Amino acid sequence: MKTKARVIAMYLPQYHPIPENDKYWGKGFTEWRNVVLARPLFKGHYQPRIPADLGFYDLRVPEVREAQAEMAREAGIEGFMYWHYWLGNGRMLLQRPFQEVLKSGKPDYPFCLGWANHSWTTKTWTKGKQLQLDTMIMEQLYPGKKDYVNHFNYVLPAFKDKRYITVDGKPLFVVYDPLSMPDMKYFIELWKSMAIENGLKGIHFVGLRSGRTSSMQKLLDMGFDAVNDRSMWEAEAQAVGAKWKRRLISLFSRRMGLMLSKYEYKDIIRYIATEDHLLENNYPTILPGYDRTARAGIRAIIYHNATPELFKQHVRNTLTYVENKQEEHKIVFLKSWNEWGEGNYMEPDLKYGNQFLEALREELVID
Repeated sequence: MKTKARVIAMYLPQYHPIPENDKYWGKGFTEWRNVVLARPLFKGHYQPRIPADLGFYDLRVPEVREAQAEMAREAGIEGFMYWHYWLGNGRMLLQRPFQEVLKSGKPDYPFCLGWANHSWTTKTWTKGKQLQLDTMIMEQLYPGKKDYVNHFNYVLPAFKDKRYITVDGKPLFVVYDPLSMPDMKYFIELWKSMAIENGLKGIHFVGLRSGRTSSMQKLLDMGFDAVNDRSMWEAEAQAVGAKWKRRLISLFSRRMGLMLSKYEYKDIIRYIATEDHLLENNYPTILPGYDRTARAGIRAIIYHNATPELFKQHVRNTLTYVENKQEEHKIVFLKSWNEWGEGNYMEPDLKYGNQFLEALREELVID
């Protein structure tokens, strides 16, 4: 039976050249370069992953952004959550695609922002020499009130845009790494008060919880209204415990000089759901796959054999955790729309075409 849910897809604005990446990775670099160079690490490993319908796109092109929105809309996705890189003191990265979406009014498709509050370093992608030290490209800083005010004023036009996704009438704002900010509680209180001063009802803050780093209650005590549970680390731990053979494979891999961590996708989706997902203020994650080979090489984490059929089962199971919540809170985050370097995307590829999009659409009630 189909379920009505608010599926919000995380969206990476990386696919266009920026000076910082040019400097450290070469002129014109985008992650497409690593995507096409990825190679299989074991028999049956699906690599490289090549885009189909949209090709190796450049997000500076408005027609690409329109096509993405149309695909997502047809699949029943409510909107995109654009990752937003504000690194303190007014420094930003990858802001152009969203700025153009905001300024142009196109695509006419819902969106919200997620603050990717982490430093930008060379460890994001595999370097030519494995022992080469990581280099800080731009460090994430938290300078204090003046910067927080400037940050709010920068995103305020987005909050007031008619396309902005709201929860209980308040703009939804996600924070990637809540624990890295020493005064997160103050930041949330400040922004909520500024939102009311600017005619908004407040802000619906969502903290991303990875499992290894924080309890749900700890984030709520900081002032977050809800938590996005990713649950991947917990699922990996349980999958290892459930598969004695996995331990032997890991031991063999390490003895052969490999560092990759390989899991069966069917085991991950079996364990990724938790009872916390039933809570009104807990928003679960659906995951079409995960394979960091393009970024990490032999140090990759790989969810092997992610198929549209298994993804459909995963979606169906996850939706049962939100079906009895209030309509506004039936939120499920989709990780991700276009993280090609993580093998974590919904856009059509040469192997499966649009089957992942179809699998999602078949499980959702679409207005």
